[in-house]
Amino acid sequence: METQKFVAVIGAGPAGLFGARELANNGVKAALFNRDFKAGGLAEYGIFLDKHTMKEGLRKQFRQVLDNANIDYYGNVSVGKNGDFTIDQMREMGFDAILVSAGAQGTKWLGLEGEDLEGVYHAKDLVYHYNGLPPFSQKQFRIGKRCAIIGAGNVMIDIARYLIHYRDAEDIISIVRRGPSDVNFTKEEMKHLISYLDMEDFENEMKRLHSILDPLHVDVETGKAKILEALPKADPKTKNARFHFEMLASPSRMLGENGIVKQLEIEENILVHENGHTTAKGTGKKHLLDVDTVIFAIGDKVDDSFGLPAKSNEFIKNENPKFPIDNISYESTIEGVFVGGWSRKASEGLVGYARKDGTHAAKAVLAYLQTKEAGNKLTPNDVKAKLKSLNKPIITKEDIKKLEAIEAEEAKKRGLEEFKFASNDEMLKVMGK
Repeated sequence: METQKFVAVIGAGPAGLFGARELANNGVKAALFNRDFKAGGLAEYGIFLDKHTMKEGLRKQFRQVLDNANIDYYGNVSVGKNGDFTIDQMREMGFDAILVSAGAQGTKWLGLEGEDLEGVYHAKDLVYHYNGLPPFSQKQFRIGKRCAIIGAGNVMIDIARYLIHYRDAEDIISIVRRGPSDVNFTKEEMKHLISYLDMEDFENEMKRLHSILDPLHVDVETGKAKILEALPKADPKTKNARFHFEMLASPSRMLGENGIVKQLEIEENILVHENGHTTAKGTGKKHLLDVDTVIFAIGDKVDDSFGLPAKSNEFIKNENPKFPIDNISYESTIEGVFVGGWSRKASEGLVGYARKDGTHAAKAVLAYLQTKEAGNKLTPNDVKAKLKSLNKPIITKEDIKKLEAIEAEEAKKRGLEEFKFASNDEMLKVMGK
C-alpha cells in the first residue's frame, strides 16, 4: 500500500487555506504552517475594520477548510532566514513537496529621503494595526490633521476612511503618479469616501490636467467620470474632513524637524509615450506640502529574507515549468517548491483571486506528486516533535476554536460586532497555552 503523500503549506491566508484543501481533498496530507496565531492572512487582517459580514463569511469558509482531517494546522511558526525554520530546513524534514503561500510579507518602499521619520508609514502596517494583528496592534502611529497618502488604489481608500472616521484627520490628499484614468480603486470602494471629495478643488485639478494632457491626446474626462461614478451611491458625510487628489505627482522626499515629518516634497510629472506605452516621467519641478503624516499605499513585495530567489518584488518562477496550470508557472527555481497567491505575484487581486491561485498552485503540486515514488516516511508525529523542539507555544485547530469562542463571548458581553485580544500574551493566556 502506498504511503500517503505529505506536503508542507507555508502561509494560511486564502491561497494557503484553499491550496491545502485542494491537496487534502485529493488524498494528500497537508501540514499548514502560519506565522500568525489565527488563519486567514489578509482576509482576517487586511479587510476594512467595519466589514463584519464579509469577514465572518470568510471565517466560516476557513473553519470548514480547517475541519478537513487531512489538514494539520500549526500557528505561531515562522519560516525564513530569521524564522523558526529556514526553507532549506523545511525541505530537509522530508516533505514530498512544499507550497509557499505566505503572501507578500516584505515592505515596499521607494528609498526616499525621510522615510525613517516619525509620521511616515507603510499602509500595510497601519492596516494590520487597525485590524488587531499583534504586534502591530500595540504599535503607536503618529496621525495628524493633514495627511498624504501615496497611491490611488483600494488600500488608499481604506486608509483615508480610517484616518477620517477613526483618527479625526481633517485634510487627506492622495498623491497619484499618473492621471485620472489610471486610478486603481473600484466604484464600490470609492462610494465610502467620495462624499469627502472637495469638488471645487477636484474641478480645478481636472482643468489643470486638461492643460497638460490634452496636447498629448490623453483623455481626462473618461478618468474623471470613472472617479465620479461612485457619487450616486455615496455614503453620507459624517465628519468634518476634506479629501483631495494631486495627480501627475510623485513624492521625492520627506522633510522633518526633530525626527518628525513636517513636509512632503512632490515632483510634478508628465506623461510620455514610449514603445507603445504611456509612462510618467518627472519634470524636475517640485513643490512642498505641509503634512503631519505620510502613508505609502504602493503595493507589497515578497520577503527577500524568506530564502527563495527573488527579483522585482517577486519570487523567481521557473520559466519552463513542467507542471503549468492555465499556462502559468507555479514552480519556484527549486525542485519540489511551489508558490501561490501573492507569493507568486505580489499585490495581485483580492481574496477570490488568492483562493483561485492557491488552488491552482496545489493542482501543480498534485501533478508533481504524480511523478514521485511512494511517499516517504515523514509522519505528522515527526513534524510535531520538530515543533516541540522550538520550545514555544504552537497554535492548533483546537486552540483557534477556543480563542474564537472566547472572543465571540467577549464581543457579546461588550455589545460589540467584533472583539480581538490586542496581544499574543492575552491570546495565549485565554487558550491556556
